[in-house]
Amino acid sequence: MKSRFLMCFIAMLFAAPASPAQIFAQDNRDHQHKHHHYKLIDMGTFGGPASFVNPPFNSFPALNSRGTIVGSSATSIPLTSTSDVFVCGSVLGFVPASFHAFEWQKGVVTDLGALPPSEENCSNAGAVNASGESAGTSEIDEVDPVLGVKEIRAVLWKQGEIINLGTLGGRASVGSVGGINNRGQVVGAATNAIPDPFSFLYSLAGNANGTQTRAFLWQHGVMQDLGTLGGPDAWAFFVNERSQIAGQSFTNSTPNPVTGVPTEDPFLWEDGRMIDLGTLGGTLGFPSALNNRGQVIGTSNLAGDTIADPFLWDRGKLIDLFTDTIGGNPTLAFAINDRGEIVGAAAFPHAPFDAFLWRKGVATDLGHLDDCGSLAFGINSRGQVVGGTFSCGAGTHARAFLWENGSMVDLNTLIPYDSDFRVVEAEAIDDRGEIAGNGVPPGVSPADVNTKGHAFLLIPCDENHPAVEGCDYGLVEESETTAAARKYPRPHRSAVRRTGARWAHVPERRRLL
Repeated sequence: MKSRFLMCFIAMLFAAPASPAQIFAQDNRDHQHKHHHYKLIDMGTFGGPASFVNPPFNSFPALNSRGTIVGSSATSIPLTSTSDVFVCGSVLGFVPASFHAFEWQKGVVTDLGALPPSEENCSNAGAVNASGESAGTSEIDEVDPVLGVKEIRAVLWKQGEIINLGTLGGRASVGSVGGINNRGQVVGAATNAIPDPFSFLYSLAGNANGTQTRAFLWQHGVMQDLGTLGGPDAWAFFVNERSQIAGQSFTNSTPNPVTGVPTEDPFLWEDGRMIDLGTLGGTLGFPSALNNRGQVIGTSNLAGDTIADPFLWDRGKLIDLFTDTIGGNPTLAFAINDRGEIVGAAAFPHAPFDAFLWRKGVATDLGHLDDCGSLAFGINSRGQVVGGTFSCGAGTHARAFLWENGSMVDLNTLIPYDSDFRVVEAEAIDDRGEIAGNGVPPGVSPADVNTKGHAFLLIPCDENHPAVEGCDYGLVEESETTAAARKYPRPHRSAVRRTGARWAHVPERRRLL
């Protein structure tokens, strides 16, 4: 290892084994192609086949600044005919088991339970703040007569208790995946009692007999209706540390011929008013993340409603990231940090679908290891990026990656070799470099991560974690990670992209499905 104090360190190394502090004191500029090892924590399950942290929104809501992660885990209790798959049955509703919200903190996985009767109801924790308070959704012991399944409620887990946040007079409410900040403010969507054939919540179940869905802010024990942009419905997705809220709202009540629903615009709510962020010419747009500077990223249809581009809204200006970016054409934008850096997936001249990092109008291709393509799901304030690659042919998830200092590395090469666990999707990375995501235990294919996968946490063996039991504090050479990656078979190549929850072939341009 080299540093400005090389001779001093050589003397120290010969005198005694190197400590983590000695290793970390060396010049990081000499380690641009080296990576830290990680300690792997497999969250397991509550007796069922799977557990998960939620898909990426707002950079790292499922992982707080202290390494606490939340998600949902399958129990051994099977689903019933009245179970609501919005909170039951895994992240995509494919697992026939009841799920309970979980929290991992300081080495312990805790079943957060559900609203009573807890053992019979499903729950899901979507976001956690720095104090360890979690927001999410739970079933209650009452069946919605319209849907024929259990009603659901937005909930807050605080100091060992679960709090029912209620509704706005209707029969449902949900806590959003990016829906809690460090002030304990919670946002989401709740129904009232006014009939609405386009109800956001009821339309998710394909039902036109619901009631209006309204964006809410819950604080100090009170749920506040945030209003709309002129239509009947709105949904609050994210809240930042400045109490700004991003979401989506109908602007009228007239369905459009292509989308079949009224015009939907993204909004930013601040100082008691809802700001219409507009669209890129179409009648459908929604946010995918909000940072603490009030910048919003998302996706919007173009005129005609058959093509969609990712956007950045910044101080009143809506930017089409696909057309206004140098270096590549972003097609999906998933996360933005407080420096305004954006990650997602983009088309590049020699790579039709690769993870990208956007800085000041320029997109950098982050690569895709030995697979066909990649997606970046999270970025922290240090510019570290995480995500997943996908295989060719079937286009299934393949392996989780970390990109740092200009280099992409397979995270499976940085966890202990004696672990047969495979990290498949890295969903979030906090400012201490801790990584949360979903993987598969021994004997399970990465293609089955949605039905048999386990949530995981990776703790870096670095200067921020100097005394983690079981950590290997040596640095890993890039050549070593390349060699280790060969234990995974290299797939055959073809151009693929992700559409919703599945993979499909890349079209000529982007379509909002």
